[in-house]
Amino acid sequence: MVTPSVLPDDYEALREMAMACTKCGLSNGRTQVVFSDGPSTARLMVVGEAPGANEDASGIPFVGMAGQFLDLLLATVGLNRKESVYIANVLKCRPPGNRDPQPDEIAACSPFLLKQIDVVKPRALLAVGSFSARLLTGREGVALGKLRGTVHTYHGVPLVVTYHPAALLRNRRWIRLFWDDLQLLRSIIDDS
Repeated sequence: MVTPSVLPDDYEALREMAMACTKCGLSNGRTQVVFSDGPSTARLMVVGEAPGANEDASGIPFVGMAGQFLDLLLATVGLNRKESVYIANVLKCRPPGNRDPQPDEIAACSPFLLKQIDVVKPRALLAVGSFSARLLTGREGVALGKLRGTVHTYHGVPLVVTYHPAALLRNRRWIRLFWDDLQLLRSIIDDS
């Protein structure tokens, strides 16, 4: 497995390396690598799990319905991906049929994400969904509901865990919990 420490510290070199990656089988079925969106100087970094069909087609994370909902929710606390939010995923290539990421795929791809965090140096992290939450908290097998509602840290960076926007579209009861997590996140950003 590649570790973040052997990846380049230069943002563009890191991006180019990820764009050419063939470390797992997902590279065979992708249309394109989905590296990130938003400024690499952002205050907040949102971490999802993997690109979907819209993202694979466009090369930009969170552009489908879930992404539009995420943008709307972030706007309610004065954040947007054009100015203050950098968005990336644990996986940079779409799993077939939008299935869950496999452990070997996470092992192959997550060093890119971890290096992105090191290079971008956000003031706060927002992990949306189980896969990013477990990776960044280091708490494998813990339910998302037990991880949210508190501030964790990833290498000294405050980390808030919440539901994935796609899950909110399926389960509207979680929207209030997501809102609470955004308020927690906003207080962290305001204090930093």
